[in-house]
Amino acid sequence: MRDIMGLMKQAQAMQQKMTDLQAELDTVEVSGAAGGGAVAVTMTAKGLVKGVTVDPSLLVPDEKEILEDLIVAAVNDARQKGERAAQERMQELTKGLPLPPGMKLPF
Repeated sequence: MRDIMGLMKQAQAMQQKMTDLQAELDTVEVSGAAGGGAVAVTMTAKGLVKGVTVDPSLLVPDEKEILEDLIVAAVNDARQKGERAAQERMQELTKGLPLPPGMKLPF
């Protein structure tokens, strides 16, 4: 019975740590870039876009599609970095837990 109580305490502590981590990810900012830095995007690790910077040389009406593609690429770059930051923090949190390989938290 003691093992169950200890396990319950560990689960509650883990739940609080997960809640804290989710709140932290709202404040972690990552940046993505495309076109050699001509387009840059800043977002939270949770995916909320905070800012977009576009080099003025890209503001050519005939090259609208290029600019659109660069913005998409920069957003995707920032999103991947945010996911990586979240995953790294999650690994720190779950270090030492006997989780099956490939299992992602939160579920």
